[in-house]
Amino acid sequence: MLVRALEHSRGSADFINLTVEAVSLHSVQRTKCLPIRSVYTENPDEGRKRAYETLIASGVLPEAAKAGIGYLTDLSVSLRGAMLVDAQTGKRLDPLFLRGVRVSRMDVENEAAYKKWLQQQGYCNIHIREAVVLASKVMAALGMVAELCWSDDPEYTAGYVATSGQYIRFTQLKPAGSEIGGRVFFVKAGTDINSLITFLENTPVLIEVPVKEGP
Repeated sequence: MLVRALEHSRGSADFINLTVEAVSLHSVQRTKCLPIRSVYTENPDEGRKRAYETLIASGVLPEAAKAGIGYLTDLSVSLRGAMLVDAQTGKRLDPLFLRGVRVSRMDVENEAAYKKWLQQQGYCNIHIREAVVLASKVMAALGMVAELCWSDDPEYTAGYVATSGQYIRFTQLKPAGSEIGGRVFFVKAGTDINSLITFLENTPVLIEVPVKEGP
């Protein structure tokens, strides 16, 4: 993370804040890593169409899926966190409009096994390595239906939809050169938003790798 902050394609960070905090073992939750599927798309329009279809298949209503994609498309600057959106109505639910919800306190249980698992599937870049861990925690949250994301890195055009059972990566979800990106979390109606935000921002979660490290 420190190397990425210093060598980011959008320039070096103005400052780096590293926090070290003691965490009690009983407070750590565990969840399984989402399996990955890649979908080749020729351009961002096709990618967003396929993402829209995937969101609907995951349980997001068409109106809400359209609204979520529109929220990201209409951004003038990247949102630092994620938007919470009602999976039925498309209404934005989080009170943090300028900041969004920052997902933190997650990691893989076995980093070496995780890297090997990714490499066996041909995934070597840091974007997917970080995104799958984050998405796995997000989809473990009560009330979560799906996640839509594309990066703010100008050279990285891929994005994904995460569901309860899979991380679906689309090769093009935004135009090359665009520095606008963000996340939308689609949430079931009636979900306790305060509890959801607390889990996403504060609860430590370890992601279990699907395969054990071995030769």
